Amino acid sequence: MARRALLILLLALGCSLFLPVGAADQSAVSPTDDEYYELYKVLVDTIDQVERNYVQDINRREIVEAAIQGILTKLDPYSSYISPEEMTRFRDDVEHRFGGIGIQISVQNGFLTILSPLVDTPAYRAGLRAGDVILEIEGESAEGITIDEAVKRLKGEAGTSVTITVQHPGDDDPIEVTLEREIIAVETVLGDRRSDDDSWQWMVDPELRIGYLRVTAFSRDTSDDLRDVLEQLTAEGMRGLIIDLRFNPGGLLTTAIDVCDMFISSGRIVSTEGRNTKPRTWDARPEDTFEGFPLAIIVNRYSASASEIVSACLQDHDRAVIVGERTWGKGSVQNVVELEGGASALKLTTASYQRPSGEKIHRFPDDGDEDEWGVTPNEGYRVRLRMDEMRQLVSYRRQRDIVIFHDADEDGEIDVDLPPAEDESTPANEEGADEGDPDGEDPDRTDAEADEESEADEIDEEFVDRQLAKALEYVVSELQPLEAASRD
Repeated sequence: MARRALLILLLALGCSLFLPVGAADQSAVSPTDDEYYELYKVLVDTIDQVERNYVQDINRREIVEAAIQGILTKLDPYSSYISPEEMTRFRDDVEHRFGGIGIQISVQNGFLTILSPLVDTPAYRAGLRAGDVILEIEGESAEGITIDEAVKRLKGEAGTSVTITVQHPGDDDPIEVTLEREIIAVETVLGDRRSDDDSWQWMVDPELRIGYLRVTAFSRDTSDDLRDVLEQLTAEGMRGLIIDLRFNPGGLLTTAIDVCDMFISSGRIVSTEGRNTKPRTWDARPEDTFEGFPLAIIVNRYSASASEIVSACLQDHDRAVIVGERTWGKGSVQNVVELEGGASALKLTTASYQRPSGEKIHRFPDDGDEDEWGVTPNEGYRVRLRMDEMRQLVSYRRQRDIVIFHDADEDGEIDVDLPPAEDESTPANEEGADEGDPDGEDPDRTDAEADEESEADEIDEEFVDRQLAKALEYVVSELQPLEAASRD
């Protein structure tokens, strides 16, 4: 009884702390302090009754966390509670950096399989290959292991080591490898395909000098990496550019703003407004702008949040033509509010985005196809892929991303080891993310953020990426008048 009385006393003394921001100015429509006290008393009574009388012992923290999660579930799909156990992974997702060995992994037929090493990481330098099966981690069998358990065992502080036993495809005997963990920075800016030295090729059409790059998420390093690539392409005489934002779940608002600022020299980038937050606006600056070439952006139904901010901004400023499918429609802002001194956190929706035109991006539950939300491709450039084409696209791109192990035989010929087709997977990224929180997994799974993979169809030798072809069609059409003018 004393415990329940103490909880109620705390609520009575501090209930005003729980009032919504600005509630003092809304007394005519908001509950009084007494009403808030009665409501919180119901919550305290419920927790007290469960803890005292439920048929089994209940962990007090689990009850409170369940209550928090229940409150946030009532709000929207993007507000959530981040428990102490989830905080490390949450920070890794934000930074796209973690302590590990640098591999993308999946579980195939009960075996932990390497999809690809990441370039210039401990795994890459040790010669680990796509298709390798990890049999043991620190002497313990990895057969039947879950992705989450594998992540826990492979991750660790930089400078520590981990020993794994690996079976190369086609080899009779497994090998034991000890790797020293490093800080792994996950690539978020990718090219069209890899060169023989595993670097990216950034020109999708070298003859016409049309660049192509994919942005898989908006992390803290994305804008710097993107600028480096654009400077390289500019030095190589780039005449047109395609940016692929398909499957991009979002990321940091600040990074999306930086990316927009690279392509427009003035005008509104994005604005936000909320019930209890001050309206904010971001405008472009004239410095260091990449202009003077046609730009196409490819999006699909899984492009969300920060990727929608970028595509909407450049579309509204007539800087880019949008090709592909209508985007996801995730235009809400989540602020991360630390709890328990940073041990846990709330991810709370506090505002929504408006594109430069003033139109909203967010799709609310009662919005239909005819309503304004998301980013719709420019007229004549809508290309919707069938689901079988979507699976083919994922497999096709995955194959191009793989870091291939090259092995020279006695005659100097290069043998290329590729993982079997069934090792391919379909990344399902349907939720976007915002300020400080990529709310949705990166399409490129790593040993810090992989999920159980599902099989995808084998690649059709005649597969054509119709969305990329349409984007190329636009860029080429814009270059033709320039070529004619130069001949005259």
